[in-house]
Amino acid sequence: MLNRQKSFENGKATLYLVPTPIGNLSEMTPRCIDVMKSVNYIAAEDTRNTVKLLNHFNIEAKLISHHEHNLHVAIPKLLSLLEEGESVALVSDAGYPAISDPGYEMVLATIDAGYNVVPLSGCNACLDALVVSGIAPQPFMFYGFLSHTNKNKTKELEKLKNITYTIVFYEAPHRIKATLECMMKVLGDRRIALCREITKKHEEILRGTISEVLEVVDELKGEMVIVVEGGTEVAEEETFDQTITEHVDEFVEKGMSKKDAIKEVAKIRKLNKNLVYEEYHKK
Repeated sequence: MLNRQKSFENGKATLYLVPTPIGNLSEMTPRCIDVMKSVNYIAAEDTRNTVKLLNHFNIEAKLISHHEHNLHVAIPKLLSLLEEGESVALVSDAGYPAISDPGYEMVLATIDAGYNVVPLSGCNACLDALVVSGIAPQPFMFYGFLSHTNKNKTKELEKLKNITYTIVFYEAPHRIKATLECMMKVLGDRRIALCREITKKHEEILRGTISEVLEVVDELKGEMVIVVEGGTEVAEEETFDQTITEHVDEFVEKGMSKKDAIKEVAKIRKLNKNLVYEEYHKK
């Protein structure tokens, strides 16, 4: 069913998505400050961090804990406030809520409950890194954090290696070396920009190949954004001399049942089994 939201015309309570500075408090926008001062409740990823922000800007709203481990408690509580007519501001520790931070589930719940969800413009590490990288900014793909284990990380990168878009990743400092080594192995020695401590005093942008950045990676600290150039070659689709029907018949003639032959052809051609079944039984 179509959901049509006229944000400022329906008089409904609103969940505001409020981006917060990723390192420089001067980047808190006047509108974000005004909205946080206008609401009575602010849902925060870590109330200990957010209270510092509130104190700095003299914001007196009540803080409610909202993080990935307490969503089953936080979401009903926030929905009950919206039901009472209270608008709520949702923030993460830094940057934009729901971008590799809690928020998506609350957004869905708010939409389903029929209240407004309104985004405010502001800080986002992904876009900051993308435009300063020196790598083509569009088209681009935001991936966020890769898996923590090398095995799963390798599988993820294998799926991404033929994408021709610029790809943006987030990474923690203690995993950056292993991640770059994995990228080198799977993606090859591509051009990247490693952006660390964006907007902070020790901001640094390293532009070069993966191998060049690996030479100095042990010196690097702070939160990282990795911008990786897209692949230059698209994987060639495997071609077959036979039609699907002929391929299945070949295995049937070798003694396979039709069911097993269809399974085998689907596997070889990397097709859905039902598609092969339907094509074969057209004859």
